[in-house]
Parts: sequence; C-alpha cells; structure tokens
Amino acid sequence: MASLIAPVDSHVPSEDAEALYKACKGWGTNEKAIISILGHRNAAQRKQIRLAYSELFQEDLVKRLESELNGDFEKAVYRWVLDPEDRDAVLANVAIRKSGDYHVIVEIACVLSSEELLAVRRAYHARYKHSLEEDLAAHTTGDIRKLLVGLVTAFRYEGDEINTRLTNSEADILHDAIKDKAFNHEDVIRILTTRSKAQLMATFNRYRDDHGSSITKDLLDEPADEFKTVLRTAIRCLNDHKKYYEKILRNAIKKVGTDEDALTRVIVTRAEKDLNDIKEIYYKRNSVPLDQAVANDTSGDYKAFLLALLGKEE
Repeated sequence: MASLIAPVDSHVPSEDAEALYKACKGWGTNEKAIISILGHRNAAQRKQIRLAYSELFQEDLVKRLESELNGDFEKAVYRWVLDPEDRDAVLANVAIRKSGDYHVIVEIACVLSSEELLAVRRAYHARYKHSLEEDLAAHTTGDIRKLLVGLVTAFRYEGDEINTRLTNSEADILHDAIKDKAFNHEDVIRILTTRSKAQLMATFNRYRDDHGSSITKDLLDEPADEFKTVLRTAIRCLNDHKKYYEKILRNAIKKVGTDEDALTRVIVTRAEKDLNDIKEIYYKRNSVPLDQAVANDTSGDYKAFLLALLGKEE
C-alpha cells in the first residue's frame, strides 16, 4: 500500500519553495527542477512547500505553476500539488460540468473511505460554495440522480463484519432485478448506496456462487445504457477498485491517441495509495511494465513527471 514516490526525509520546505521560485523565474521555466522536487514529495510535504512559498513570496504556488506550465504536464502537476481532497473536489466539479461524464464521480464515491469522501465533500463546499450533492442533483435526472447522489452522500461502515443472512437475500434481490431488467429497482440503489464494502463484496461473491456468473458479467450481457454503465462502474469500484483502475489505464494507453486525462487521473490519485498493486495487475494482464507502457505513449516533461510518480526516473 506504500507510496510509490520516495519522499526525501531531509526536505526543508523553505528550500524547496525557493528552488521552485527560481525554477519559475527569469527566461524560461526549469521544468526538470520542478519535477525533481515535486515528483518526490508526499502530500504532507507538498502542503508545507505551498505554505512556505506563500509566506516567502506572497504568492500562491499553485497559481504560479499554472501560469508557467502548459498542456498535460501543467494539468498533472496542478492536480498533484493540491491536497488530495481538494484535487478530488476539482475532479468531481470538472466531471459534473462535462455532462454524462459520471465515472469520475463514481470512482470518488466508491473507492474512497467514508472519512475521505466526507473530506472531499467539505473541500468541494469550501471551493465552490455549493455542496457536491447539490451540484450533482442539478446536473442529473431520474435514476442516475438517485444513484449518484446516494453514492456521494454515503457514509459506509468500514469494518469487516458481515451479515450472512443479508448477503444471501441481497444477492438474490440483485439477481432477480437483473433477470427482470429492473436495474433501477429501489432495492438495487439502496443496497449499493448503503452497505459496507465488505458486505457488498460478500454479496457479489454469493451472487457468483449461487448463479454461476458475476454480477458485472450479467450486467455486461445487457444492452448498454447510461444507467447500467454507471451501475456497473459502481459495482466494479466497490468490489475491486485496483482491477478497475488497471482497466482504465489499459484503455487510456491502448486508445488511438492516448487518453491523457484518464492516465493522469489514475497515476496522480493512486501514487500515494496503491499504485504499486495496480502496476502488478497491469503487468500480469499486459506482459508490459506500466512505466514502460507510459514511457512509450507519452513524451517530454509530461512523460518525465508521470515516470517520477511511477518511481521510474528517465
């Protein structure tokens, strides 16, 4: 679970802030210096650097970097420098404004712990002066609104205790709903938006054992529509988010023209969490190391920065 990046224990926030100031000053930006500092600092250290920079230069480091950098490199650095909950708030807001782009909302709601999700909702409120659920409700309708608002407002039990009786009955409820094509059944939404992840994983396993195929496969066998896509994404994120992220990376790299947005999002948001595990899954699935696939598919400072977060220097 450890971070991939190797933060330097000896870092002095004020020295890092001064080095970044120099990297942004004068003719042309020193991108290599920015990567060598920020690509090797953890979230707590990056926060200290931002505070030191603000005190020393009476200027916001995030805004300075935004004005100095551009393209995919700027977007990746900008997202990396923000506090994790603030970054997710920004990602959620961008997704809400891109109508129909619900998978990012589902990732945030279903992969984060209850406390982390609550922190994102607080950060969203502070940044946009609206609640996340308010904006989400304003941009969605019907069953999708019910499901998404339910997911982002969930505060799930985080422990390992499981109710076996519920596991059996709710596996049957989900199976009957899919068989009857009642995907938007209120019980389906209730189960997915209220049960703990441990309970849900047990229910999905019971579903597979009792009915001979996984719930995601049964949903995939149905003609796709927006609601079923969101439903399936939620189930995959709740059940095994590392496998889900591996597929996002695989699709991002395999696309004709890389999906840099997805590539940046997964690497930046998982670098300090479980990117090592995702790398392992990626290698098993594709027989190519993730850092090699990223290096082949990207270029310049953007490539160098992603590789730093992947723990692989150029």
